[in-house]
Amino acid sequence: MTPHIEAKKGEIAKSVLMPGDPLRAKFIAENFLEDVKLVNKIRNMFMFTGFYNGKEVSVCGSGMGVPSIGIYSYELFKFYDVDNIIRVGSSGAYSEHLNLYDVVLATEAYSDSNSFAKLVIGKDLHVVKPSSELNKKIIQSAKRLDLKLNLERVHSSDVFYSSRSLEETKKITKATCVEMESYGLFVNAMATGKNASCLLSISDHLITKEETTPKERQTAFGDMIKIALESL
Repeated sequence: MTPHIEAKKGEIAKSVLMPGDPLRAKFIAENFLEDVKLVNKIRNMFMFTGFYNGKEVSVCGSGMGVPSIGIYSYELFKFYDVDNIIRVGSSGAYSEHLNLYDVVLATEAYSDSNSFAKLVIGKDLHVVKPSSELNKKIIQSAKRLDLKLNLERVHSSDVFYSSRSLEETKKITKATCVEMESYGLFVNAMATGKNASCLLSISDHLITKEETTPKERQTAFGDMIKIALESL
């Protein structure tokens, strides 16, 4: 147990899918896994363990932002012996070549702040990368499922309501979409010698102003979940 996770040692699988929304974790567990067990409910940050095609998998909520995923992913890597975490989340598109519901695999994550990496691994980094090995498995999974996968640099932002213009943000970050957690996850994977990747579904578009509903963000990103689970 940790201050934030009540699961016993051995109740969380070696491979974890990590959505931000704990209700999305519940949806994934109930609709994609078998023999599911709720292993954490502290702070309503639901975590489940079950089986996908005979392989044990856990689905654990992370909350929003680097500080939140920073706590949960570190504790899973460090204290629960988790080897692989795939973040599965929603993202806002910065580029017209991305459309609603497109699936994105992060090739690297840009953060405006370097303080998290400085404090966790002692390095001054604005850009961090996922596990190349895990990303390769995800790419192979998408090919087997015949599902399109967009390989992109993502902006892992600390700010949801920013005063900076979109054009300036695109110029600085050189990213095609935005989310709020992958930077912290990738840094923790570096700190612990583990594997981390980030799969995203485009939920809203900052250029066309299209957007999905909150309910759709919880339940409608099936392609992303299938790719993640098959990669394991």
